[in-house]
Amino acid sequence: MEYRISDKMKDMKPSAIREIFKALADPTIISFAAGNPAPESFPVADLSRISADIFRDSSTAALQYSITEGYPALRQDVIDRLSTRFGIGRDFDMTIITSGGQQGIELLCKTMCNEGDVVICENPSFIGALNAFRSCGAQTVGVELEEDGVNIEALEATIKANPNAKILYLIPTFQNPAGTCMSLEKRKAALALAKKYNLLILEDNPYGELRFAGEEIPTIKSMDEDGVVVYSGSYSKVLSAGMRIGFICGPEPVVQKMVVAKQVEDVHTNIFFQMLCHRYIAECDMDAHIEGIRALYRRKCGLMLSELDQHMPDCVKYTRPEGGLFIWCTLPDNIDQGLFVKKAMEKKVAVVPGQAFNCDTAAPSQCFRINYSTPSDEQIIAGVGYLADAVKAML
Repeated sequence: MEYRISDKMKDMKPSAIREIFKALADPTIISFAAGNPAPESFPVADLSRISADIFRDSSTAALQYSITEGYPALRQDVIDRLSTRFGIGRDFDMTIITSGGQQGIELLCKTMCNEGDVVICENPSFIGALNAFRSCGAQTVGVELEEDGVNIEALEATIKANPNAKILYLIPTFQNPAGTCMSLEKRKAALALAKKYNLLILEDNPYGELRFAGEEIPTIKSMDEDGVVVYSGSYSKVLSAGMRIGFICGPEPVVQKMVVAKQVEDVHTNIFFQMLCHRYIAECDMDAHIEGIRALYRRKCGLMLSELDQHMPDCVKYTRPEGGLFIWCTLPDNIDQGLFVKKAMEKKVAVVPGQAFNCDTAAPSQCFRINYSTPSDEQIIAGVGYLADAVKAML
C-alpha cells in the first residue's frame, strides 16, 4: 500500500533530543543532552504517601473521566500561585490545566493559526515548540537572540515583513536553549510591539521558579492589561516531568477555544496526577521544596561552569546562566560542529547540536546545548573533560 503522509507532517523531522534519548539506553553514555529535572529533586516520599491516600479515599474520582478545563482544586492552586508569585491574572483571564506545557503551546497554535500563518520566535528556540507550530501548518520565522533577549529592532522588522504573523513565541526567563534572560526593557518593548501590531504573545515560562542567582524580572504576562499575552507554565521542572501537568493562563475567549481543541486531543489531563499535584501543594511546603531544587542546581551549574573554565579552550564561548537547566556553548568557526558532536558521542558524551533549535532547519550552527541538572557530579566532571579533549583534538 502507498502511504500518503499529510502535507503538515510529511516534512517534519523527529526531535533531535528524542532521537538522542534512544542512544542513552547505553549506560556508559554521559548525557548532557536531556532537559530532565534532577532525579533527586522528586519528592518521592510525599508523593508515595499522598498516592496511597488518594487510592484509599478517592479512587473513583482518580480513575474516572473528569472535566476538560482541569481538576477545580488544582486550577485554583494555579490561579493563586500565579497571582501571589508572579502577579499574573486579570478579570479577562482564564486558567486551565494541560498535559504538560507542551500541549498548551500546541493548542494555542492550533486555535489561532491557519495553514501558512507565521509564528515569530527567538532564534534559536525550544525544539518542542517549533515542531508543535510546524505540525499545525504554521511557518516559524526566527529573530536574532541576544544576551539580553530578542533583538527588538529586528523583531519589529520581522513583524512588518510577515503580516500573517499570529503569535510571538518567547521564553524570556532562562531561555531554552540559550539559558539567558530577557531584560525588563525588552519585555516591555516586546509587549508594546504585540499591542501595536495585534499579535498574541505566547510567554513560555517552565523555568521561572528555578532562579538560583541574580534578580527576579517581572513576567511579560504580569504587565498585560489588554489580553495580549497567553502564559504557559508547568510543574514538570519543580515536581515531576512524568506527571505531565502544565497550565495555560490567557484571555478567556482564546482559552475557551483551546478547551474545545483539548477535548478533541485528550478529553482531559490525567486526573489522578492532577489530584496528586493538588494534594502536594495543599499539604507540603512547595516553596521550601523549590528552594531545595534551586540550591541543587546552583551547585551543579557552578560545578559544570568551573570544569568548563578549567578545561575548555578559550576559543569556546558559553553562557553563565542564573537559573534554569542549560548552558549554551559556541565553537570557533574553524571547528566543524557536526563532527564535534559526533566525536563527543564517540567519547560517550551526548550533547544537542545547535541546528536542532533553529527556526530554519537548514541553517547551520556552531553551537551546542549542555544540561547540568540530569548528570551526576562525577559525570559532569568526566563529561566536560571529554568535551574539552574533543575540542583540543580538533584545533
